[in-house]
Amino acid sequence: MNLHEKAEFIAKSRASYYYFANAFFEILTRREFIVSNPVGREPHTLTVAKQLRRCFELEINRLMINIPPGHHKSTLLAVWVAWCEGKYPDCNFLYISYAQPLAAKHTATVRAIMELPEYRMVFPETILDKNSRARDNFKTTAGGCVVAFGSAGSITGQDAGLPGLNRFSGAVLIDDAHKPDEVHSDTMRNAVIENYNQTIKYRPRDFSRVPIICMGQRLHDADLCQFLLDGKDGYVWERIVLQSLDKFDNALYPEVFTKESLLIERAVNRYSFSAQHQQEPVPAGDALFREDDFLIFEEEPEILATFICADTAETTKSWNDATAFGFFGLYYTPQNELAIHCLHGVELRVEPRDLEEEFINFYEECRRHRVPPRIAFIEKKSTGVTLVSVLNKLQGIKIWDIERTRASGSKTARFLNIQTFFAQRRFTFTEDARHVRLFINHLTKITANDTHSHDDIADICTDAIIKGLIEQVVAIPDKTKNNDLVKKMMQQQSDFIDAGATW
Repeated sequence: MNLHEKAEFIAKSRASYYYFANAFFEILTRREFIVSNPVGREPHTLTVAKQLRRCFELEINRLMINIPPGHHKSTLLAVWVAWCEGKYPDCNFLYISYAQPLAAKHTATVRAIMELPEYRMVFPETILDKNSRARDNFKTTAGGCVVAFGSAGSITGQDAGLPGLNRFSGAVLIDDAHKPDEVHSDTMRNAVIENYNQTIKYRPRDFSRVPIICMGQRLHDADLCQFLLDGKDGYVWERIVLQSLDKFDNALYPEVFTKESLLIERAVNRYSFSAQHQQEPVPAGDALFREDDFLIFEEEPEILATFICADTAETTKSWNDATAFGFFGLYYTPQNELAIHCLHGVELRVEPRDLEEEFINFYEECRRHRVPPRIAFIEKKSTGVTLVSVLNKLQGIKIWDIERTRASGSKTARFLNIQTFFAQRRFTFTEDARHVRLFINHLTKITANDTHSHDDIADICTDAIIKGLIEQVVAIPDKTKNNDLVKKMMQQQSDFIDAGATW
């Protein structure tokens, strides 16, 4: 660029955060900064930029922006931090995300921008300390710093901003406080909230001039955002809500998230879409599954393979879940999608010593089907382990232990993961089956916050979808698209049975 263009670039970058964000995103990534053009709304990036500028001008002390995923939220924050450090090199920032490595990834972006030659051209007075090389904790020679933390972890030895100044001096940034697959755990969710209320909110060096900014999608009706909106931290928060679809179903970011894709997402992932895209988390007491999710056939579809799922109760006390057995079949829909047909199911309350007899009776009944089951999935808990050990003597069927771990997520997370398959009506029944109303009545009472009485039937239906449709570990005949894979799976299944091993 010539001298005039260089002077104009420097002047605009220093004066306008939004200009700086557009320009330096392209310089850093070598990609175009897409400015959305939604119908009836200003670009969401401009909306965010305006609010961040107001924080810089000390017009806002507590700011919450609820924005859908994939809308440049973290990029806008990282570039803003770099711009603020350029304006005032002594700014102190705490950058907080649900995990420290994620926060470190964003602070690394801040550092990368500040190391660009174009940045040093715009802000020559802002110099990174050569002795501060970490991407998650670095300083300027003027004493400014940027440090990354996890929202539920220890935040020690670092504050945000500076005391007694009548100008901007830093901020606490909370970028996605909760991890989506952990937010439905009361323990994990409340740990984030308690850490904020006991530690994070006290980190500003000047409560009236150092802002706290909370940005991210809504994930739960009792998440940190709701805690703050309810005023439980003692402050009034200014809130900006950016919804993927407006009341006329116009997309906020049509260049990336088209109206058509969002309408599909709304139809098949109702709970997640309402929370993450519309910033309106469905009250956790609302049912996850609806009556019209279930397709009921007059006749049974062409079943290709069958299997059993079992969820055993720990005790027979009335407030505990019952034992549930389900017999499920796999078939292809006219759209060539694999689906689950619920062939038979029971809910029992029996003594643990009677589980073996009850399962054998159920299995013998299932064996009468023209496609008898060869695998049963049983959750690995005390009564389940006992049942597995005594069932190994059965001929023709082998047991696959289902072991619940932290990696498999909370029960609510598993229910939410399989909600899409119900919404797509890929879990079906035959109308004259005696278990139909038992299962539908049970499933339509399942909520996201465990207000339902029992979830034994929901558990076996969830396992059926995970094993049959998601993991696809139940072998089916050659009507599938990938015959080589199916043959391999069927051979593995036969090998296990022939070897007398338990999966």
